[in-house]
Amino acid sequence: MISYIPHSEDEIKEMLEAVGVKSIEKLLSDIPDSLRLKDGLSLPESLSEIEIESLARDIADENTSTSTHISFLGGGSYDHYIPALVDTIASRPEFYTAYTPYQAEVSQGTLQTLYEYQSLICELMRMDVSNASMYDGATALAEAVLMATSINGKRKVLVSGCLHPHYIDVIKTYVRKERVEEIPVEDGKTSINALNDMIDKNISCVVIQHPNFFGVLEDTKEIGEIVHRNNALYIGCSLPISLGVLEPPGDYGADIVACEGQTLGIPQQFGGPHLGIFATKREYTRKMPGRIIGETIDGEGKRGFVLTLQTREQHIRREKATSNICTNESLCAIRACVYMALMGKEGMRRVGELCIRGAHILAEEIEKISGFDIKYKPFFNEFVVSTPVDAELIVKKLMSKGIFAGIPLKRFYNDRERELLVAVTEKRTEEDINYFVESLEAVATGAASQS
Repeated sequence: MISYIPHSEDEIKEMLEAVGVKSIEKLLSDIPDSLRLKDGLSLPESLSEIEIESLARDIADENTSTSTHISFLGGGSYDHYIPALVDTIASRPEFYTAYTPYQAEVSQGTLQTLYEYQSLICELMRMDVSNASMYDGATALAEAVLMATSINGKRKVLVSGCLHPHYIDVIKTYVRKERVEEIPVEDGKTSINALNDMIDKNISCVVIQHPNFFGVLEDTKEIGEIVHRNNALYIGCSLPISLGVLEPPGDYGADIVACEGQTLGIPQQFGGPHLGIFATKREYTRKMPGRIIGETIDGEGKRGFVLTLQTREQHIRREKATSNICTNESLCAIRACVYMALMGKEGMRRVGELCIRGAHILAEEIEKISGFDIKYKPFFNEFVVSTPVDAELIVKKLMSKGIFAGIPLKRFYNDRERELLVAVTEKRTEEDINYFVESLEAVATGAASQS
């Protein structure tokens, strides 16, 4: 095997002479003796390539994942089916290794794909303009709040208490928590009465997630009327995969849409990287963070694509920048573009229908088990289950049966130790659902007999 040190002895000698040191030991002489390693590294014997590959495979086989367990996990990251063609196209080297397309003349493929992504997002969300993506749903939503405050100059922000807790934390980090107020929760959704009481002329924007963190469908149009009646901006946080069957945010009056795009052909991959979707109305285009890809005509009259708008501090005076965000999730956006193009309107609708059908079948079966109840309705593909024992115990017991049972809400709310957030995607079969119900009933029976 060759040495991994790239320099020859002669090159090392030449470098030492250049800095006026006779040896590497002399070069390191300023390091205190107490901090020097004297006995060498405690490393195992070296392995051959085939032995290393075998060892790595054995270690990987110890993992539990959605390939080894049936997943009912949700809460912002979902186990949806990803067509093989998404991986094939996104793995092309011109996409997979591309950097920021500053030079349009050598980046037409990337620019055109991102332009198509923007077009598809606008159609999906029923909004006028989309940027070329952001980091993730949480930071995109925080950027949307900052954008709203820059549009109307108001400082106070209302966020639904049904918004993902992590999103609320990120918003509070971006805009200072004392400027953010949470609208109370009523029956699993945003309290309309509380919103009416809290909103006034000093409110810059109201942030609503639909379906919300508990999977419940919000009164989106009524909320929009209240927000606009008080001259505030309406920020919608959607679940993109639901928009084949649910009303898009542009149709219920959202001024800005910012959400997580993981459900559009992006693996769960340990929680990231994912995709921040950001879209708005035409009149707010110049206030958008990030970058926008545009279509143009070159000097020969041919169609081309360029970075049309990128109002960030790298390109304009810092005080005129809309955001400090300097890059985006281009590869994830390309995956989303390929996924949406493959699925089309009919495919998106069909996935949404399968999610709804599976979730409601599971919910009905769970309600038949003694001690269990579905806490909130109506919902899309995710719902909260009231459990007779600590939800953490259920998750632990079902893990041993090859099931990811859901998310115990105690992880987010201290007073919800007997509540479980369960999600169903189009990948869950009738057999999966039946097995989950049987396993859940067995765990409940066992826990009851021990109490």
